[in-house]
Amino acid sequence: MVAEDLDPSADLVVHALNERNVPVMRFDLAAFPRHLDLAAEHGGRVSGWHGDLITSTRAVRLEEVRAVYYRRPGLPHISRAVDPAYREWAQGQALVGMVQVLSSLPVLWLHHPDIYRASAHKPGQLAAATAAGLRVPCTLVTNSLPRAREWAAGIGGPLIVKPVTAGAITLHDRSMMLPTRRIEASDLDESLELTAHMLQEWVPKRHEVRLTVVGTQMFPVAIHAGSDAATVDWRSDYDALSYELTVIPEEVADGVRRFMAGYRLNYGAFDFVVTPTGDWVFLECNPAGQWQFIAAATKLPIAEAHASLLQGAV
Repeated sequence: MVAEDLDPSADLVVHALNERNVPVMRFDLAAFPRHLDLAAEHGGRVSGWHGDLITSTRAVRLEEVRAVYYRRPGLPHISRAVDPAYREWAQGQALVGMVQVLSSLPVLWLHHPDIYRASAHKPGQLAAATAAGLRVPCTLVTNSLPRAREWAAGIGGPLIVKPVTAGAITLHDRSMMLPTRRIEASDLDESLELTAHMLQEWVPKRHEVRLTVVGTQMFPVAIHAGSDAATVDWRSDYDALSYELTVIPEEVADGVRRFMAGYRLNYGAFDFVVTPTGDWVFLECNPAGQWQFIAAATKLPIAEAHASLLQGAV
């Protein structure tokens, strides 16, 4: 398991595997190369990569690995003994050396790095979702103010603006994610021209759904917002949320399966709006999205589903 040390979702998967007596080795890429040793060989009489991965407490033979759970690890920490001019280079060597050796192992992956990179961005997801038969909002990605105003006039109603891709910013010495904001066409100004922006039509909501998919198992949960901020973006106000088990329409489930097959995903955290008329509208899919808060609120066996997939039981 490759994950940050403080990751409650990873903790739950480790616990579920331990309950099944499945051996687990967990580490963060941030521990490499200072506190983690890799010795991988290729060639000779043995095909594929073989060798050792050793932490201060555990060791594993690469050829004995059966599955890898790769979930938002940190970046390698390079010793200050390395000249600053070479530190970024050394970090890149460590990152590619470890990840590419692991990526080459013929094992089951949850969140394979290459698949994650290919599937993580919203513009591509919207095209993939449409091809899979899912309904998506009308969307414009632009840095042109005249074009944005023309498009907004065609929408003829409220809009939202959201980041094109996930990424934190630091404000007042605090790392934070930019939430989705509801705006009117009259709010569009010259700041739009400073970078790419994603604009979408505002989709009326009965509620939203977080659909967690692990392998072939689907866990749909309705999210009800109890504040104005949460109504626009439920991530803005977790304290105002309530959760309820729901049922996914079969045509939506089929579209989700096609979406995942197209990207070769075996995990996805999907966000949908359910309109007042009951239509499901795809917003995005996080291929390494958080699920611990959903499991805690609903008691759904999401950790156990992860464990079964990694164990090869499903």
